[in-house]
Amino acid sequence: MVQTIAELFYEALKFDLPDALASKVDGAYKPLPHRELQEKVERLCLALEGRGLKKGDRIGILCENRPAWAIMDFACAVMGLVSVPIYHTLTAEQTSFILQHSGSRWILTSNGAQFAKIRAVAAKLPELEKVIVLDGMPAEPHGLDCVAWDALMKEGEALDHRRAEVRAWANQRVLDDLLTLIYTSGTTGDPKGAMLTQGNIASNIVAVVEVAIVALRPERGDRCLSVLPLSHIFERTAGHYTMFHLGIAIYYAESLISLPQNLLEVQPAVLLAVPRIFEKIYAKVRDALTSGGLAKRMIFSWARSTCHRVVRHLYLDKQPGGLTNLAWRVADRILLSKVRAKTGGRLRFCVTGGAGINPTIMEFFWAMGVPIYEGYGLTETSPILTLNRHGKVRPGYVGHPILKAWDGKPFLKLAPDGEILCQGPNVMQGYWRNETATREVFDEEGYFCTGDVGAMDPQGRVKITDRKKEIIVTNGGKNVAPQPIENALREDPYIEQAIVVGDHRNHLAALIVPHFPALRDWCQRKQLPFENDAQMLAHPKVLAKLMTRVNHTNAHLSTYERIRKIALLDRELTPESGLLTPSLKLKRRVVNEAFKDIIEGLYRANA
Repeated sequence: MVQTIAELFYEALKFDLPDALASKVDGAYKPLPHRELQEKVERLCLALEGRGLKKGDRIGILCENRPAWAIMDFACAVMGLVSVPIYHTLTAEQTSFILQHSGSRWILTSNGAQFAKIRAVAAKLPELEKVIVLDGMPAEPHGLDCVAWDALMKEGEALDHRRAEVRAWANQRVLDDLLTLIYTSGTTGDPKGAMLTQGNIASNIVAVVEVAIVALRPERGDRCLSVLPLSHIFERTAGHYTMFHLGIAIYYAESLISLPQNLLEVQPAVLLAVPRIFEKIYAKVRDALTSGGLAKRMIFSWARSTCHRVVRHLYLDKQPGGLTNLAWRVADRILLSKVRAKTGGRLRFCVTGGAGINPTIMEFFWAMGVPIYEGYGLTETSPILTLNRHGKVRPGYVGHPILKAWDGKPFLKLAPDGEILCQGPNVMQGYWRNETATREVFDEEGYFCTGDVGAMDPQGRVKITDRKKEIIVTNGGKNVAPQPIENALREDPYIEQAIVVGDHRNHLAALIVPHFPALRDWCQRKQLPFENDAQMLAHPKVLAKLMTRVNHTNAHLSTYERIRKIALLDRELTPESGLLTPSLKLKRRVVNEAFKDIIEGLYRANA
């Protein structure tokens, strides 16, 4: 039976963990027990109610992952308030758009850079009544009506005699209550606010747990390291609500930069991350060995080959035998166990989504004893639609649909053009204040049109081939899906990022961000002088080297899919640059506009 998020919160308190949530304070992780968390959530509810907030009011949340984020989120769920999470990497103008469009009355933010964004756009936010500030009050509020988080919590503490009322408020929640507005990343224009109910997300939690429980095997004392922003629907559902529901302690990573250290400190059993994070871990191992002399390079090459032979058994929940098993044990002793130790040594369940993961990287982690399960979903679907099942993993596929059917119809199906369609209890109500956009994404049967193109194998596993709106059409009339080509290019140790271009052109080209550690090492071996990365990329031999690497991928592509020309970029594309979404997806239109002169130059050179 599906419960509301408010009910799931109270039910999970039975685990009575000493570290339900934990974050870094003064250099060490400080745990927050379930009992104290309950106190804080209920006190916050009483304080907000005392300040006049009521069911349906919107509250923005703009801060980094931390217990206060979760406390506010659970308080909103209990009271029937609508949370509006905002990525802390967004600009002031982007933040302003979301707050204006959602009509948020209050916002929770951290003092410093995040508060500065609100202050910069305060004049554009007439509906914003109050700013709750973490980490002390700002020195210059500039007319904003602010209240310190600690002061608000003390207001609630003064109402402790009414805490029993809060549980009654939770019992009043129903599945159709609007829980949150999550604004899409905006890869193709202004973001849209997906309206997700308590039932939408709760149903997704129940379905996902049923699929994943065999592989996850939750135990008391398990920890999950929370890496992705809580404003991301994947982290919100899977890394926040689901972990809480299963009694798995949630430890917040300080940042992506501190991830290696946090893995060692937390020793998590669970890690949920986008492929980019696993790629970074793998790249560090690869770089350390391939730059360490012939013997180390040979060991790495042999270990990777062994991983490839082993995982075809592991994916099916079988053990390899004979010489393969012996080679695996040797590889584990001399390399894999050492890498596993650097992840904390206890990881047994990882999930990735948002983009395809390099099969070589997936093989390495699985053989290392750190299985990665691929999944697929969207903000509008709460989010998970498919997930690989234990013993039925197929690389390149994102698993079976989490439900077979709903309301007498297939839960997930393919349209004649290959677009993935779905309908079920997890599909959003629509887009907030945008009926036109809502009508556009639902077909006449009520199926949500994902915009993703896919296929199914005979066993029902789903493969994502590309975004429907990102298909490149060449002047020759050929339809080309850029993502599979980009994923193949990124498998090369000399290529960090790749962006395929060529819409309405005679052929394809690509913007390449090299993997700089490998490229610098190559230049040093070839005695090519350079003072900085930009100078290195300007060397004709470097361009020729990267084109050679691209041709290795071209050899496996159809003629019309091959990359004819490349341009090298001297820095990585990041969310901070505005070229990736906060969930690390490529903003293709923005990238094309940002580098239009370079792209035009590629085609002028071939005129």
